[in-house]
Amino acid sequence: MQVTETLNSGLKREIKITVPAGDMEAKLMARLSDARNKVRINGFRPGKVPVQHLRKVYGKSFMAEVVNEILNDSTRSIITGRGEKAAMQPEVIMTEDEKEAEKILAGGADFEFRLNYEVIPAIEIKDFSDIKVTRQVFDVPDSEIDEQVKRIAESARSYEPKTGKAAEGDRVSIDYVGKIGGEAFAGGAGNDQPLVLGSKEFIPGFEDQLIGAKAGDEKLVTVTFPENYQAAHLAGKEASFDVTVKEVAQPGALEINDETAKNLGLESLERLREVVRGQIENQFGSMTRQKVKRQLLDQLDASYSFEAPSKLVEAEFNNIWSQVNRDLEAAGRTFADEETTEEEARAEYMRLAERRVRLGLVLAEIGEKAGVTVSDEELQRGLFEQVRRYPANQQQEAFEFYRSNPEALNTLRAPMFEEKVVDHLLGQISVTDVKVSKEELMADDEEAETAKAKPAKKVAAKKAEKPETADEAEEPKKKAAPKKKSAKNAE
Repeated sequence: MQVTETLNSGLKREIKITVPAGDMEAKLMARLSDARNKVRINGFRPGKVPVQHLRKVYGKSFMAEVVNEILNDSTRSIITGRGEKAAMQPEVIMTEDEKEAEKILAGGADFEFRLNYEVIPAIEIKDFSDIKVTRQVFDVPDSEIDEQVKRIAESARSYEPKTGKAAEGDRVSIDYVGKIGGEAFAGGAGNDQPLVLGSKEFIPGFEDQLIGAKAGDEKLVTVTFPENYQAAHLAGKEASFDVTVKEVAQPGALEINDETAKNLGLESLERLREVVRGQIENQFGSMTRQKVKRQLLDQLDASYSFEAPSKLVEAEFNNIWSQVNRDLEAAGRTFADEETTEEEARAEYMRLAERRVRLGLVLAEIGEKAGVTVSDEELQRGLFEQVRRYPANQQQEAFEFYRSNPEALNTLRAPMFEEKVVDHLLGQISVTDVKVSKEELMADDEEAETAKAKPAKKVAAKKAEKPETADEAEEPKKKAAPKKKSAKNAE
Protein backbone atom coordinates (compact mmCIF):
# COMPACT_ATOMS: atom_id res chain seq x y z
CA MET A 1 0.00 0.00 0.00
CA GLN A 2 1.42 3.33 -1.09
CA VAL A 3 0.32 6.44 0.82
CA THR A 4 0.96 9.88 -0.66
CA GLU A 5 -0.07 13.22 0.78
CA THR A 6 -1.46 15.35 -2.06
CA LEU A 7 -2.84 18.28 -0.04
CA ASN A 8 -1.80 19.91 3.22
CA SER A 9 -3.33 23.36 3.50
CA GLY A 10 -4.46 24.74 6.83
CA LEU A 11 -6.69 22.04 8.30
CA LYS A 12 -7.43 20.40 4.93
CA ARG A 13 -5.77 17.15 3.99
CA GLU A 14 -5.92 14.84 0.96
CA ILE A 15 -4.23 11.46 0.96
CA LYS A 16 -3.83 9.23 -2.09
CA ILE A 17 -3.71 5.50 -1.39
CA THR A 18 -2.67 2.92 -3.96
CA VAL A 19 -3.04 -0.80 -3.33
CA PRO A 20 -1.17 -2.79 -6.02
CA ALA A 21 -3.18 -5.27 -8.04
CA GLY A 22 -0.95 -8.06 -6.72
CA ASP A 23 -1.93 -7.27 -3.12
CA MET A 24 -5.58 -7.17 -4.08
CA GLU A 25 -5.19 -10.55 -5.80
CA ALA A 26 -3.57 -12.05 -2.71
CA LYS A 27 -6.40 -10.86 -0.47
CA LEU A 28 -8.98 -12.23 -2.90
CA MET A 29 -7.29 -15.64 -3.11
CA ALA A 30 -7.17 -15.84 0.69
CA ARG A 31 -10.93 -15.29 0.82
CA LEU A 32 -11.58 -17.81 -1.93
CA SER A 33 -9.41 -20.39 -0.17
CA ASP A 34 -11.28 -19.83 3.08
CA ALA A 35 -14.64 -20.08 1.31
CA ARG A 36 -13.67 -23.32 -0.43
CA ASN A 37 -14.34 -25.36 2.69
CA LYS A 38 -17.58 -23.56 3.52
CA VAL A 39 -19.63 -23.11 0.36
CA ARG A 40 -21.84 -25.79 -1.10
CA ILE A 41 -22.12 -25.93 -4.91
CA ASN A 42 -24.11 -28.58 -6.76
CA GLY A 43 -21.87 -31.06 -8.51
CA PHE A 44 -18.92 -30.66 -6.15
CA ARG A 45 -18.07 -32.40 -2.93
CA PRO A 46 -17.46 -30.16 0.13
CA GLY A 47 -13.95 -28.73 0.01
CA LYS A 48 -13.35 -29.91 -3.56
CA VAL A 49 -14.68 -26.90 -5.46
CA PRO A 50 -11.90 -25.57 -7.74
CA VAL A 51 -10.71 -22.11 -6.74
CA GLN A 52 -11.10 -20.83 -10.27
CA HIS A 53 -14.74 -21.96 -10.29
CA LEU A 54 -15.27 -20.17 -6.98
CA ARG A 55 -13.66 -17.10 -8.48
CA LYS A 56 -15.99 -17.22 -11.44
CA VAL A 57 -19.03 -17.41 -9.14
CA TYR A 58 -17.95 -15.21 -6.22
CA GLY A 59 -14.92 -13.28 -7.44
CA LYS A 60 -16.50 -9.87 -7.90
CA SER A 61 -18.50 -9.98 -4.68
CA PHE A 62 -15.45 -11.14 -2.69
CA MET A 63 -13.29 -8.45 -4.28
CA ALA A 64 -15.94 -5.86 -3.35
CA GLU A 65 -15.59 -7.08 0.25
CA VAL A 66 -11.82 -6.68 -0.01
CA VAL A 67 -12.29 -3.10 -1.26
CA ASN A 68 -14.62 -2.26 1.64
CA GLU A 69 -12.24 -3.83 4.15
CA ILE A 70 -9.34 -1.78 2.82
CA LEU A 71 -11.40 1.40 2.93
CA ASN A 72 -12.51 0.81 6.52
CA ASP A 73 -9.15 -0.33 7.89
CA SER A 74 -6.90 2.06 6.00
CA THR A 75 -8.98 5.15 6.76
CA ARG A 76 -8.53 4.66 10.50
CA SER A 77 -4.95 3.42 10.45
CA ILE A 78 -3.58 6.03 8.03
CA ILE A 79 -4.98 9.02 9.91
CA THR A 80 -3.97 7.56 13.28
CA GLY A 81 -0.52 6.78 11.95
CA ARG A 82 -0.11 10.40 10.88
CA GLY A 83 -0.88 11.51 14.43
CA GLU A 84 -3.99 13.33 13.30
CA LYS A 85 -7.64 13.45 14.38
CA ALA A 86 -10.20 13.85 11.65
CA ALA A 87 -12.87 16.43 12.44
CA MET A 88 -15.49 14.36 10.62
CA GLN A 89 -15.67 11.10 8.72
CA PRO A 90 -13.26 11.48 5.78
CA GLU A 91 -14.67 11.73 2.27
CA VAL A 92 -13.62 8.74 0.16
CA ILE A 93 -13.13 9.43 -3.54
CA MET A 94 -12.83 6.48 -5.91
CA THR A 95 -12.89 6.16 -9.66
CA GLU A 96 -16.22 6.80 -11.35
CA ASP A 97 -15.09 5.09 -14.56
CA GLU A 98 -17.10 1.87 -14.85
CA LYS A 99 -14.48 0.11 -16.95
CA GLU A 100 -11.76 0.96 -14.45
CA ALA A 101 -13.96 -0.25 -11.59
CA GLU A 102 -14.55 -3.55 -13.42
CA LYS A 103 -10.80 -4.03 -13.84
CA ILE A 104 -10.27 -3.50 -10.10
CA LEU A 105 -12.99 -6.02 -9.20
CA ALA A 106 -11.51 -8.47 -11.68
CA GLY A 107 -8.08 -8.07 -10.08
CA GLY A 108 -6.57 -6.51 -13.18
CA ALA A 109 -5.73 -3.02 -11.91
CA ASP A 110 -4.34 -1.24 -8.88
CA PHE A 111 -6.95 0.03 -6.46
CA GLU A 112 -6.55 3.77 -6.01
CA PHE A 113 -8.62 6.09 -3.84
CA ARG A 114 -8.26 9.39 -2.04
CA LEU A 115 -9.22 10.53 1.44
CA ASN A 116 -10.33 14.14 1.89
CA TYR A 117 -10.69 15.36 5.45
CA GLU A 118 -10.06 18.17 7.89
CA VAL A 119 -7.99 17.72 11.01
CA ILE A 120 -8.77 18.94 14.49
CA PRO A 121 -6.20 21.63 15.23
CA ALA A 122 -3.68 21.19 18.01
CA ILE A 123 -4.91 23.10 21.06
CA GLU A 124 -2.55 24.10 23.83
CA ILE A 125 -4.54 24.34 27.04
CA LYS A 126 -3.78 27.52 28.96
CA ASP A 127 -3.61 28.16 32.67
CA PHE A 128 -6.99 28.61 34.34
CA SER A 129 -5.84 30.79 37.22
CA ASP A 130 -6.91 34.04 35.53
CA ILE A 131 -10.51 32.90 35.01
CA LYS A 132 -12.86 34.42 37.56
CA VAL A 133 -16.63 34.03 37.67
CA THR A 134 -19.37 35.28 39.95
CA ARG A 135 -22.01 32.81 41.07
CA GLN A 136 -25.33 34.47 41.87
CA VAL A 137 -27.14 32.65 44.68
CA PHE A 138 -30.78 33.15 45.62
CA ASP A 139 -31.84 31.77 49.00
CA VAL A 140 -35.45 30.69 48.53
CA PRO A 141 -37.55 32.23 51.33
CA ASP A 142 -40.52 30.51 52.94
CA SER A 143 -42.82 33.07 51.31
CA GLU A 144 -41.80 31.73 47.89
CA ILE A 145 -42.71 28.22 49.01
CA ASP A 146 -46.02 29.43 50.45
CA GLU A 147 -46.92 31.18 47.20
CA GLN A 148 -46.19 28.13 45.06
CA VAL A 149 -48.06 25.77 47.42
CA LYS A 150 -51.03 28.12 47.21
CA ARG A 151 -50.91 28.03 43.40
CA ILE A 152 -50.83 24.24 43.49
CA ALA A 153 -53.78 24.19 45.86
CA GLU A 154 -55.61 26.57 43.54
CA SER A 155 -55.03 24.25 40.58
CA ALA A 156 -56.34 21.31 42.62
CA ARG A 157 -59.31 23.29 43.88
CA SER A 158 -62.71 21.69 43.39
CA TYR A 159 -65.52 23.47 41.54
CA GLU A 160 -69.23 22.92 41.87
CA PRO A 161 -71.72 23.78 39.08
CA LYS A 162 -73.92 26.70 39.96
CA THR A 163 -76.96 28.40 38.52
CA GLY A 164 -76.89 32.10 37.84
CA LYS A 165 -74.28 34.46 36.56
CA ALA A 166 -70.55 33.86 36.39
CA ALA A 167 -68.46 36.02 38.69
CA GLU A 168 -64.73 36.61 38.88
CA GLY A 169 -63.10 33.50 40.28
CA ASP A 170 -65.75 31.21 38.79
CA ARG A 171 -64.78 28.64 36.20
CA VAL A 172 -66.65 28.55 32.93
CA SER A 173 -66.57 25.84 30.30
CA ILE A 174 -66.84 27.30 26.81
CA ASP A 175 -66.85 26.53 23.10
CA TYR A 176 -65.49 29.32 20.93
CA VAL A 177 -64.70 30.19 17.34
CA GLY A 178 -62.46 33.17 16.57
CA LYS A 179 -62.78 35.31 13.46
CA ILE A 180 -60.88 38.19 11.93
CA GLY A 181 -62.74 40.19 9.32
CA GLY A 182 -65.55 37.68 9.51
CA GLU A 183 -63.26 34.77 8.58
CA ALA A 184 -62.33 32.02 11.04
CA PHE A 185 -58.57 31.68 11.50
CA ALA A 186 -56.44 28.62 12.18
CA GLY A 187 -56.12 27.68 15.82
CA GLY A 188 -58.87 30.08 16.85
CA ALA A 189 -61.42 27.48 17.93
CA GLY A 190 -61.83 25.32 20.99
CA ASN A 191 -64.39 23.04 22.65
CA ASP A 192 -65.08 22.43 26.34
CA GLN A 193 -62.32 24.87 27.25
CA PRO A 194 -62.17 25.48 31.02
CA LEU A 195 -61.39 29.07 31.97
CA VAL A 196 -61.20 30.60 35.43
CA LEU A 197 -62.39 34.19 35.14
CA GLY A 198 -59.76 36.55 36.44
CA SER A 199 -56.88 34.14 35.82
CA LYS A 200 -55.66 36.34 32.93
CA GLU A 201 -55.00 33.22 30.93
CA PHE A 202 -56.57 34.69 27.80
CA ILE A 203 -55.70 38.00 26.17
CA PRO A 204 -56.87 41.19 27.90
CA GLY A 205 -60.59 41.82 27.70
CA PHE A 206 -61.69 38.29 26.87
CA GLU A 207 -62.45 37.07 30.37
CA ASP A 208 -64.03 40.37 31.47
CA GLN A 209 -66.76 40.01 28.82
CA LEU A 210 -67.81 36.63 30.21
CA ILE A 211 -68.49 37.93 33.71
CA GLY A 212 -72.25 37.85 34.20
CA ALA A 213 -72.80 35.06 31.63
CA LYS A 214 -74.95 32.05 32.48
CA ALA A 215 -74.85 28.45 31.28
CA GLY A 216 -76.42 28.29 27.83
CA ASP A 217 -75.60 31.91 26.95
CA GLU A 218 -74.09 32.73 23.59
CA LYS A 219 -71.79 35.71 23.67
CA LEU A 220 -69.91 37.71 21.07
CA VAL A 221 -66.56 38.64 22.56
CA THR A 222 -64.54 41.29 20.77
CA VAL A 223 -60.88 41.79 21.63
CA THR A 224 -57.72 43.20 20.10
CA PHE A 225 -54.55 41.16 20.08
CA PRO A 226 -51.66 43.02 21.76
CA GLU A 227 -49.29 44.88 19.45
CA ASN A 228 -46.40 42.77 20.75
CA TYR A 229 -48.25 39.47 20.31
CA GLN A 230 -45.69 36.91 19.19
CA ALA A 231 -47.80 35.65 16.29
CA ALA A 232 -47.14 38.50 13.88
CA HIS A 233 -50.19 37.76 11.70
CA LEU A 234 -52.46 38.35 14.72
CA ALA A 235 -50.59 41.15 16.50
CA GLY A 236 -52.64 44.34 16.81
CA LYS A 237 -55.66 42.89 15.01
CA GLU A 238 -59.24 43.00 16.24
CA ALA A 239 -60.91 39.62 16.52
CA SER A 240 -64.39 38.46 17.45
CA PHE A 241 -65.17 35.18 19.17
CA ASP A 242 -68.50 33.40 19.09
CA VAL A 243 -68.60 31.93 22.58
CA THR A 244 -71.07 29.41 23.99
CA VAL A 245 -71.05 29.10 27.77
CA LYS A 246 -71.70 25.45 28.57
CA GLU A 247 -71.24 25.51 32.34
CA VAL A 248 -70.59 27.90 35.20
CA ALA A 249 -68.97 26.52 38.35
CA GLN A 250 -68.03 28.18 41.60
CA PRO A 251 -64.84 27.34 43.50
CA GLY A 252 -64.91 25.37 46.69
CA ALA A 253 -63.03 26.54 49.74
CA LEU A 254 -59.28 26.87 49.24
CA GLU A 255 -57.76 24.30 51.57
CA ILE A 256 -54.06 23.96 52.21
CA ASN A 257 -53.59 21.02 54.55
CA ASP A 258 -52.53 17.39 54.72
CA GLU A 259 -55.64 16.36 52.80
CA THR A 260 -54.65 18.66 49.94
CA ALA A 261 -51.24 16.98 49.80
CA LYS A 262 -52.81 13.52 49.89
CA ASN A 263 -55.04 14.43 46.94
CA LEU A 264 -51.82 15.18 45.07
CA GLY A 265 -50.30 11.81 45.98
CA LEU A 266 -48.11 13.00 48.87
CA GLU A 267 -48.37 11.95 52.50
CA SER A 268 -48.50 15.37 54.15
CA LEU A 269 -48.44 19.12 53.68
CA GLU A 270 -44.89 19.16 55.00
CA ARG A 271 -43.85 16.68 52.33
CA LEU A 272 -45.56 18.85 49.69
CA ARG A 273 -43.58 21.84 50.91
CA GLU A 274 -40.35 19.81 50.72
CA VAL A 275 -41.10 18.80 47.14
CA VAL A 276 -41.98 22.37 46.16
CA ARG A 277 -38.83 23.74 47.80
CA GLY A 278 -36.72 21.18 45.94
CA GLN A 279 -38.31 22.08 42.61
CA ILE A 280 -37.89 25.82 43.15
CA GLU A 281 -34.29 25.45 44.32
CA ASN A 282 -33.53 23.31 41.26
CA GLN A 283 -35.13 25.91 39.02
CA PHE A 284 -33.12 28.79 40.44
CA GLY A 285 -30.05 26.58 40.68
CA SER A 286 -30.30 25.95 36.93
CA MET A 287 -30.42 29.69 36.32
CA THR A 288 -27.34 30.16 38.49
CA ARG A 289 -25.56 27.34 36.69
CA GLN A 290 -26.32 28.76 33.24
CA LYS A 291 -25.05 32.21 34.18
CA VAL A 292 -21.84 30.81 35.64
CA LYS A 293 -21.33 28.59 32.61
CA ARG A 294 -21.86 31.51 30.26
CA GLN A 295 -19.22 33.57 32.09
CA LEU A 296 -16.81 30.64 31.91
CA LEU A 297 -17.41 30.02 28.21
CA ASP A 298 -17.11 33.71 27.39
CA GLN A 299 -13.67 33.82 28.99
CA LEU A 300 -12.58 30.60 27.28
CA ASP A 301 -13.81 32.02 23.98
CA ALA A 302 -11.71 35.13 24.54
CA SER A 303 -8.64 33.04 25.37
CA TYR A 304 -8.62 30.72 22.36
CA SER A 305 -8.47 31.85 18.75
CA PHE A 306 -7.84 29.26 16.07
CA GLU A 307 -9.28 28.09 12.78
CA ALA A 308 -12.20 25.74 13.31
CA PRO A 309 -12.81 22.86 10.89
CA SER A 310 -15.15 24.24 8.23
CA LYS A 311 -17.22 21.06 7.98
CA LEU A 312 -17.97 21.10 11.70
CA VAL A 313 -18.90 24.78 11.52
CA GLU A 314 -21.12 24.15 8.52
CA ALA A 315 -22.91 21.28 10.27
CA GLU A 316 -23.44 23.38 13.43
CA PHE A 317 -24.68 26.33 11.39
CA ASN A 318 -27.17 24.13 9.55
CA ASN A 319 -28.57 22.87 12.87
CA ILE A 320 -28.97 26.42 14.17
CA TRP A 321 -30.40 27.76 10.94
CA SER A 322 -32.99 24.98 10.70
CA GLN A 323 -34.13 25.70 14.26
CA VAL A 324 -34.33 29.44 13.64
CA ASN A 325 -36.48 28.97 10.55
CA ARG A 326 -38.76 26.48 12.32
CA ASP A 327 -39.27 28.97 15.13
CA LEU A 328 -39.97 31.84 12.75
CA GLU A 329 -42.47 29.73 10.83
CA ALA A 330 -44.19 28.59 14.03
CA ALA A 331 -44.45 32.20 15.23
CA GLY A 332 -45.65 33.48 11.85
CA ARG A 333 -42.76 35.92 11.72
CA THR A 334 -40.11 36.95 9.21
CA PHE A 335 -36.58 38.29 9.52
CA ALA A 336 -38.02 41.76 8.85
CA ASP A 337 -40.28 41.33 11.89
CA GLU A 338 -37.12 40.58 13.87
CA GLU A 339 -35.55 43.85 12.66
CA THR A 340 -32.89 42.14 10.57
CA THR A 341 -32.33 40.61 7.15
CA GLU A 342 -31.68 37.01 6.21
CA GLU A 343 -28.15 37.94 5.16
CA GLU A 344 -27.40 39.64 8.49
CA ALA A 345 -28.94 36.75 10.42
CA ARG A 346 -26.86 34.22 8.48
CA ALA A 347 -23.68 36.11 9.31
CA GLU A 348 -24.58 36.28 13.02
CA TYR A 349 -25.45 32.60 13.24
CA MET A 350 -22.31 31.62 11.37
CA ARG A 351 -20.31 33.47 14.05
CA LEU A 352 -22.32 31.62 16.70
CA ALA A 353 -21.61 28.28 14.99
CA GLU A 354 -17.88 29.04 14.87
CA ARG A 355 -17.91 29.97 18.57
CA ARG A 356 -19.69 26.76 19.50
CA VAL A 357 -17.31 24.58 17.51
CA ARG A 358 -14.21 26.26 18.94
CA LEU A 359 -15.51 26.00 22.50
CA GLY A 360 -16.52 22.39 21.92
CA LEU A 361 -13.00 21.52 20.79
CA VAL A 362 -11.44 23.39 23.71
CA LEU A 363 -13.69 21.64 26.24
CA ALA A 364 -12.99 18.27 24.59
CA GLU A 365 -9.25 18.84 24.87
CA ILE A 366 -9.54 19.97 28.50
CA GLY A 367 -11.68 16.95 29.32
CA GLU A 368 -9.35 14.52 27.61
CA LYS A 369 -6.28 15.86 29.39
CA ALA A 370 -8.14 15.80 32.73
CA GLY A 371 -9.36 12.23 32.18
CA VAL A 372 -13.03 13.22 32.18
CA THR A 373 -15.30 10.42 30.96
CA VAL A 374 -18.98 9.56 30.88
CA SER A 375 -19.50 6.11 32.35
CA ASP A 376 -21.96 3.60 30.91
CA GLU A 377 -24.03 3.96 34.08
CA GLU A 378 -24.20 7.74 33.68
CA LEU A 379 -25.14 7.39 30.02
CA GLN A 380 -27.85 4.89 30.93
CA ARG A 381 -29.33 7.33 33.47
CA GLY A 382 -29.19 10.08 30.89
CA LEU A 383 -30.96 7.84 28.39
CA PHE A 384 -33.77 7.09 30.84
CA GLU A 385 -34.17 10.79 31.64
CA GLN A 386 -34.34 11.61 27.94
CA VAL A 387 -36.86 8.86 27.20
CA ARG A 388 -39.13 10.02 30.05
CA ARG A 389 -39.57 13.32 28.20
CA TYR A 390 -41.46 11.55 25.44
CA PRO A 391 -45.18 10.75 25.64
CA ALA A 392 -45.79 7.44 27.43
CA ASN A 393 -46.86 5.66 24.26
CA GLN A 394 -43.60 6.64 22.50
CA GLN A 395 -41.09 5.89 25.27
CA GLN A 396 -40.31 2.29 24.31
CA GLU A 397 -39.83 3.29 20.68
CA ALA A 398 -37.54 6.16 21.71
CA PHE A 399 -35.55 3.85 23.99
CA GLU A 400 -34.99 1.33 21.19
CA PHE A 401 -34.04 4.13 18.79
CA TYR A 402 -31.27 5.42 21.05
CA ARG A 403 -30.02 1.96 21.98
CA SER A 404 -29.71 0.90 18.34
CA ASN A 405 -28.32 4.19 17.01
CA PRO A 406 -24.78 5.03 18.19
CA GLU A 407 -24.93 8.53 16.68
CA ALA A 408 -28.14 9.32 18.58
CA LEU A 409 -26.58 7.98 21.76
CA ASN A 410 -23.62 10.28 21.20
CA THR A 411 -26.01 13.25 21.18
CA LEU A 412 -26.74 12.33 24.82
CA ARG A 413 -23.13 11.61 25.75
CA ALA A 414 -21.73 14.90 24.37
CA PRO A 415 -23.67 17.33 26.61
CA MET A 416 -23.10 15.09 29.63
CA PHE A 417 -19.36 15.15 28.92
CA GLU A 418 -19.46 18.93 28.51
CA GLU A 419 -21.19 19.41 31.86
CA LYS A 420 -18.61 17.21 33.57
CA VAL A 421 -15.81 19.26 32.01
CA VAL A 422 -17.51 22.44 33.24
CA ASP A 423 -17.68 20.92 36.74
CA HIS A 424 -13.97 20.12 36.49
CA LEU A 425 -13.18 23.70 35.46
CA LEU A 426 -15.28 25.19 38.25
CA GLY A 427 -13.03 23.33 40.64
CA GLN A 428 -9.96 24.91 39.04
CA ILE A 429 -10.99 28.56 38.68
CA SER A 430 -11.92 31.38 41.05
CA VAL A 431 -15.65 31.31 41.86
CA THR A 432 -17.16 34.03 44.07
CA ASP A 433 -20.66 33.54 45.49
CA VAL A 434 -22.89 36.61 45.65
CA LYS A 435 -26.31 36.66 47.30
CA VAL A 436 -28.94 38.18 44.99
CA SER A 437 -32.67 38.70 44.88
CA LYS A 438 -34.94 36.64 42.69
CA GLU A 439 -35.37 39.60 40.36
CA GLU A 440 -31.61 39.97 39.97
CA LEU A 441 -31.14 36.28 39.27
CA MET A 442 -33.96 36.24 36.73
CA ALA A 443 -32.88 39.49 35.08
CA ASP A 444 -32.71 38.99 31.35
CA ASP A 445 -29.17 39.66 30.19
CA GLU A 446 -30.05 38.96 26.58
CA GLU A 447 -28.53 42.23 25.41
CA ALA A 448 -25.07 41.19 26.59
CA GLU A 449 -25.54 37.77 25.05
CA THR A 450 -26.82 39.00 21.72
CA ALA A 451 -23.97 41.47 21.37
CA LYS A 452 -21.58 38.56 20.88
CA ALA A 453 -23.77 35.80 19.52
CA LYS A 454 -26.88 36.83 17.65
CA PRO A 455 -29.01 39.75 16.46
CA ALA A 456 -30.54 41.73 19.30
CA LYS A 457 -34.04 40.85 20.48
CA LYS A 458 -34.42 37.80 18.29
CA VAL A 459 -37.34 35.74 19.52
CA ALA A 460 -36.58 32.83 17.23
CA ALA A 461 -32.89 32.93 18.02
CA LYS A 462 -33.51 32.35 21.71
CA LYS A 463 -34.01 28.64 21.16
CA ALA A 464 -30.99 28.46 18.88
CA GLU A 465 -28.83 28.90 21.99
CA LYS A 466 -29.67 25.37 23.09
CA PRO A 467 -30.45 22.07 21.36
CA GLU A 468 -34.08 21.09 21.00
CA THR A 469 -35.08 18.62 23.69
CA ALA A 470 -37.45 15.72 23.36
CA ASP A 471 -40.20 17.41 25.33
CA GLU A 472 -40.00 20.47 23.08
CA ALA A 473 -40.05 18.33 19.98
CA GLU A 474 -42.99 16.23 21.12
CA GLU A 475 -45.03 18.77 23.06
CA PRO A 476 -48.55 18.95 21.58
CA LYS A 477 -49.32 22.30 20.01
CA LYS A 478 -51.66 24.34 22.18
CA LYS A 479 -54.84 25.76 20.71
CA ALA A 480 -56.21 28.98 22.17
CA ALA A 481 -56.10 31.85 19.78
CA PRO A 482 -57.47 34.08 22.52
CA LYS A 483 -54.67 33.11 24.86
CA LYS A 484 -51.81 35.52 25.21
CA LYS A 485 -48.79 33.64 26.48
CA SER A 486 -47.13 31.99 23.50
CA ALA A 487 -46.82 32.24 19.79
CA LYS A 488 -47.54 28.53 19.66
CA ASN A 489 -51.08 29.39 20.67
CA ALA A 490 -51.71 30.81 17.24
CA GLU A 491 -50.58 27.74 15.36
